[in-house]
Amino acid sequence: MQPGPHFAFADHDTHGFVASFTPAMPAHLAHWFLEREQFEPVPGEAGLYRLSEPERDGARRIRQAVHDLRRKGYTVQADIRLDPSLSAGPPNPVRPNGLMERRSRLAQAAASRTTQRSAPPTTSPPSARPIPPKPTYAPTVHLTASGGGRSR
Repeated sequence: MQPGPHFAFADHDTHGFVASFTPAMPAHLAHWFLEREQFEPVPGEAGLYRLSEPERDGARRIRQAVHDLRRKGYTVQADIRLDPSLSAGPPNPVRPNGLMERRSRLAQAAASRTTQRSAPPTTSPPSARPIPPKPTYAPTVHLTASGGGRSR
């Protein structure tokens, strides 16, 4: 990546929360990243993107986008209130809910052997099976002829 800023985020009078990219960033890649961060191109303004649904916690979503892009290694300029390193609070507060412990237990359970994955029980080959003895009597079969029905 080239030195210098890659993205800029600001609060625009007409379009609300906006983002743009600098020439240091390839246009197709910037478009891809900004769309993933819920920005849409502003019609008639080349290179300018606005946040979709800014009334839905827009400032927090902008701070999260700035945070995400910086974590990926891009240089981002942002207004003071939209910059997570300068504004109050982290972009996503971490609440202890036991999720990490649960995931750890699930990972350990998935890695261990279970009875379902154990080796199949060993059986003797078919030729070694005992053959039942022949009966000492001749079985008698009684067939009755029925008068009705089809003949063969």
